[in-house]
Amino acid sequence: MNWDDQGFLLSKVKYNENSIISEFFTHDHGKSTGIIFGASSKKIKGYLQVGNKFYLSYKSKTETNIGSFKLEIIQAETPLYFGNKKKLHCIESAMSMIRLLNAENQKNLKVFILIKDFFNFIKNDDWLKKYILWELELLKVLGYDLNIDKIVNKNITDTKIEYFVESSTEKKIVPNFLVDKDLIEKDQNEFIKGIKLVSNYLDKNILNPNNLSQPLQRTNFINILK
Repeated sequence: MNWDDQGFLLSKVKYNENSIISEFFTHDHGKSTGIIFGASSKKIKGYLQVGNKFYLSYKSKTETNIGSFKLEIIQAETPLYFGNKKKLHCIESAMSMIRLLNAENQKNLKVFILIKDFFNFIKNDDWLKKYILWELELLKVLGYDLNIDKIVNKNITDTKIEYFVESSTEKKIVPNFLVDKDLIEKDQNEFIKGIKLVSNYLDKNILNPNNLSQPLQRTNFINILK
């Protein structure tokens, strides 16, 4: 099975002294896994950063055996943020979410476009707010819509708006920017509340039922925000 495509690097692990096993999310083939031989060479080693975009040529003898990639860099996205620890962790978090939530070899153009959107907004000052909304959109595209707009209640006190969800046992405050998406929000604590709310939903509805855990990269990202 041979094909050419373009894709974003999601992960890489050492295979042997000179090669790695890599995962990409591609335009036409979804999440794809393959070996990159000679990955330690000076020619490509510096480009093999999670998040970077490549032209890919994939070759495999059979559909059941792992194949190999030959690649050429299209866009070095991640090195732009080597001096920004939070954004680097955010890139790793985003790519780990794509990797975790997508099945192998299933095309999903909406997910591919979401990755492109991610690298467009991470350049901006309001990147953290947009990242949390991006996670919600990713879940929606994959069939796990949180439906925040439909489940929240609204309370107004002295012109202050508070959104919340309530059950028979608890009441949870929902950060305003998750409902009023055009709201300008700069409070770091509100962003932490927002991403934790998404985390709770992930655990309860997706990960725990499938005996999965949140990606370490996402956990590290949340920890660095505190």
